[in-house]
Amino acid sequence: MLKTRVVTALALLAGFLAMLFLLPFSGWLLFASCVAGAGAWEWGGLLKLSGIRRGTYAGAAFLLCALLGWGIFDVGTGQTLDVPLLIVLLTLAGLFWLLAVPAWLIRKWSIAASPAGLVAGWVVLIPACLALMQLRVASPLLLLAVMAFVWLADIAAYFSGRAFGKHKLAPQISPGKTWEGAAGAAVALVVYCLIVASAASLVPSSPAILLGALVLLECLLAVSILGDLFESLAKRQAGVKDSGSLLPGHGGVLDRIDSLTSALPMCGLALLAWEGRLV
Repeated sequence: MLKTRVVTALALLAGFLAMLFLLPFSGWLLFASCVAGAGAWEWGGLLKLSGIRRGTYAGAAFLLCALLGWGIFDVGTGQTLDVPLLIVLLTLAGLFWLLAVPAWLIRKWSIAASPAGLVAGWVVLIPACLALMQLRVASPLLLLAVMAFVWLADIAAYFSGRAFGKHKLAPQISPGKTWEGAAGAAVALVVYCLIVASAASLVPSSPAILLGALVLLECLLAVSILGDLFESLAKRQAGVKDSGSLLPGHGGVLDRIDSLTSALPMCGLALLAWEGRLV
């Protein structure tokens, strides 16, 4: 099992890096739309949709993501053509993660084949995939750094939780997650971000700015945990361990991008703010 997991991870990483740095924007748009479609297929499975309804749901997610990407970005250069629409979509996703999801997790509302469950799947996937396009246009290295942030958080939380975990974070949703694991992830990310900032010559000029940046980074960690927990809730309600079986040793697409679905829209908004486009 471990060997299969490692081989799959290496193959995924190699393929992803090749696409990240070599694909033209049109190809990247297609890739991101395929991620939305594959994720929606698995989400439909969690909602217990039938074959035709599940395929229609996934196909609609792919087409909607592709059409929005086509309208928001220049297909040739990737330049953002419709900034207001991108802001609206990313903001709606942000409100969903910050307001709706915490209430959903606390009350454990059913994620069933209802209008709310169906819409939630698209809100989870499509803004994240649009942010995937946006951040890659800004810089492939920036997108890679953001994704590494989330991956490192998952790894640090896993090992910290195994070593020190005693207090469950959300025992009825994801029993393996602990507060100690989250704390370990927080520490690891501070070190990671300081290293990245130093390498990019972006070290804040004052302690106050540094403190503010670290607070925002820890908030991003909290949001990424919400993405993980929301998918865990959906899987628990569906009675399955993995969202799918597309990736040997890793489960499904949603299992690999759950934390990214919440983190990427926030990073997209942060980038727009950095560029002065939210004013």
